[in-house]
Amino acid sequence: MPSIPLEPLYLALLSAAAFAAGLVDAIAGGGGLLTLPALLVTGLPPEIALGTNKGQAVFGSFAATSTFWRHGAIDRPRAPLAFGCGLCGSMGGALTVLAVPSAVLKPVILVLLVCVAASLALRRDFGTTARRVPTGRPRTALAVIATAIGFYDGLFGPGTGTFLIMAFVMVLGDTMMQASANAKVVNFASNIAAFGVFAVRGVVRWDIALPMAVAQILGSMVGARLAVKRGDRFVRAVVLVVVVAVALKLAWDLVES
Repeated sequence: MPSIPLEPLYLALLSAAAFAAGLVDAIAGGGGLLTLPALLVTGLPPEIALGTNKGQAVFGSFAATSTFWRHGAIDRPRAPLAFGCGLCGSMGGALTVLAVPSAVLKPVILVLLVCVAASLALRRDFGTTARRVPTGRPRTALAVIATAIGFYDGLFGPGTGTFLIMAFVMVLGDTMMQASANAKVVNFASNIAAFGVFAVRGVVRWDIALPMAVAQILGSMVGARLAVKRGDRFVRAVVLVVVVAVALKLAWDLVES
């Protein structure tokens, strides 16, 4: 692993990106769109950038989860199942990451993101009120969602938090704010699994990850509090912006390749 220290200016800029990423990610997901490109710009090899990104992101997702938990925004009976399935799914994705090239997934994810953006833009009341779901369905649906999207996070990653939010609204009947909070439990679990894989491989630059982690924690706490305070319509607006950003990023990657 490279041991050349980054200039203080680079660390300051990376920390600023981590703060912004933590804030956005706590509300709507998509924080990696800010931190990963910022790490790559410094000249770090891709595997080091990915490992370092997870090394700092896991702290941010923990901070967001704990903040939502303290505010009572997380559905606590659902949390253990969501966490366990997200963890297992992400580990499975991380172990099979070499089997499925990301180029195969990008067009599929792009189509899904366009559909999500259309739903948010055209349905102004989307996720503003909670819905009842049939008895017995929630736990099975939660297990499938957490495992599948956790697997996706370990395998590929972009838009994980956003997909969790949309799935919780559409399938489990959460409001946007509830979905944002509950998604953090799965996202934290999937980050732990991916972080563990990268840490074991020794591709985390801790001299970069730790300063970013401090900023990520602060941003995540601010973002979680904003989501709780501003409510469903605010979360919906931020999710829409993140969805469009992720879709544009994937479209650009496809054109570049």
